Parts: sequence; C-alpha cells; structure tokens
Amino acid sequence: MERLTRQFYEIPTLVLAEKLLGKIFVRILPGNIVLKGRIVETEAYLAENDEACHAWKGKTRRNQAMFQFPGTIYVYFTYGNHYMLNIVSEPENTAGAVLIRAMEPVEGIPVMKQQRGMEKLTSLMSGPGKLTRALAIENACNGMNLFGEEFFLENAAPVPEKLIGTSRRIGISKSRELPWRKFIIENPHVSKTRTA
Repeated sequence: MERLTRQFYEIPTLVLAEKLLGKIFVRILPGNIVLKGRIVETEAYLAENDEACHAWKGKTRRNQAMFQFPGTIYVYFTYGNHYMLNIVSEPENTAGAVLIRAMEPVEGIPVMKQQRGMEKLTSLMSGPGKLTRALAIENACNGMNLFGEEFFLENAAPVPEKLIGTSRRIGISKSRELPWRKFIIENPHVSKTRTA
C-alpha cells in the first residue's frame, strides 16, 4: 500500500484532523512485527487561541516536538498512566498537532491483545491511552517521525463526508467548546465517550 509523503501533513491542523480519518497507522516492532490500525477518531490542537494545547504558553522541553516539521510524532504522558500519540501538523516552529484518539485494529491483532491484556476487539484501541498500549508507544517514540521504517502512514480511500462526525473535544477543561474532534460515525472502535 502507498505510504503517505510529507506533503500530506503540510496542511492546516483542522484539515489534517479530518484527512487522517481512514488512514492506516503502521508501527514496526523489533523482529519485523507489523502493527496496523485504521484511524477512526482525532482531535486538533493549536497553540493560538487554544488553552488546552500544550504549546499555549510557548515552547518548553516537554512540548518541543510540537514545533518540529509536519509528520513528527509527539508523545506525552498524562494522568499518571497513559501515553498520548499526536501527529505534528503546523509548519516548523509553529506549534500544532492532531491527537489520535482511536483506531480500528487492522494487522498484528494478537500482539495488540497481548499488549493490552484483553481479547475484545472493539476495546483494543478505542481511546488514546488504549491505542498507545496496543502499539507499544511510549516516551522513547517522542520526536520520531512518520517517514522512516518504524512508523509511517499508509494511504486509504477518503472517508465519505456523510460518515464524518464533528464534536467538541473530550477530557479537557479548557477550550473544550471548540468543535475540533472528528470521528467516523457509527464506527464501533471510536471511543465510547460522546459529546453533543
């Protein structure tokens, strides 16, 4: 399947959040173990006018990956036990990223089940902390990018507009009214939290 090039990520963050839906995220583990998930839910974050964004107050040691080139991976640890996977989306030195909130397992499912310690397919990657566990993503992945042999995205047919839902973002206390969450309507792998 065709890999997505840098040009795909060089679009505004709010556009990328929707364009990522349906694309295949690929992680290659040591031993050539291939893990793939179809992106079914995203959330956009921008440094400007978005108090929930980690770069709201400027560049720090923690968020510096957000200021790298589009297609960089930004991983952070939250709530004391969850890693979050983001794809950097704005031009270099301008912070913005898309949080990957949920995926549909495609390949390497037995390994994902082992990583998660569970069997239920629709629960394997139905949340941002769940999918990073399934894909063995942690701090060491922060600052890597989607143009090497360990991480990349494969192209897939665009999701029809009628199947794309929009809502305010989830699990944050600031700027949560922004309608920057995108998801595939009725997909059983989307996170179970719903907002109006």
